[in-house]
Amino acid sequence: MTDTTAPLISFSDVKKHYGEGSARVDALRGVSFDVTAGEVVGLRGPSGSGKTTVLNIVGCILAPSQGELRLAGEPVFAGGRWLRDDLRRLRLEAIGFIFQFHNLLPFLTSTDNVALVLQLAGQSRGAARRRAQELLDYLDVGHRRDAFPSQLSGGEAQRVAIARALANRPRIILADEPTAALDSQRAQVVMDLLRRVAIDQHAAIVVVTHDDKIADRFDRVLELRDGLLV
Repeated sequence: MTDTTAPLISFSDVKKHYGEGSARVDALRGVSFDVTAGEVVGLRGPSGSGKTTVLNIVGCILAPSQGELRLAGEPVFAGGRWLRDDLRRLRLEAIGFIFQFHNLLPFLTSTDNVALVLQLAGQSRGAARRRAQELLDYLDVGHRRDAFPSQLSGGEAQRVAIARALANRPRIILADEPTAALDSQRAQVVMDLLRRVAIDQHAAIVVVTHDDKIADRFDRVLELRDGLLV
């Protein structure tokens, strides 16, 4: 049974290496942290420090070499193996992903880009579109619901991408450089939206960033260097 009082993300003594012998690279060398509901946590560090590896492990895309991962109190990885055999379903239903570039499908409107995720999860087209429009309104981009990605500004496209990430009501949201392509004002708007999401949805949000423009928007900042938290 899931522990509702536990951190939404619990990353315990996680190690990850690539290759073997003289070609071995230790990307993570024993990293531990928790993120609770309502928190927006920044993850910073130079290139090659292990930030993307952390995000991919939390997102159940990449298996650790050692350590434990719990999501919403449930053990997901331990003892050198995944404890769930439905990782694709887990990612679809429990984890939202936001990227530097919005990656919206160019031939779908804003509404249909968001609704597609819900339809993949089994919702009817009508219910999916209603939920999509509700999210677009929530993120103050409802007036662009019928626009195609090429018709959106950078800030609008990123809001639609956030709506897509929220479609299935995930409580874990992982963002990889979500403001890097935005100017200072739009970057701060996006971070304020993520903070609102964390509070309203009781979500845990981890943001990988190099962006000094948003440094004051985090509850905590974790600094990675050479595969270790410093």
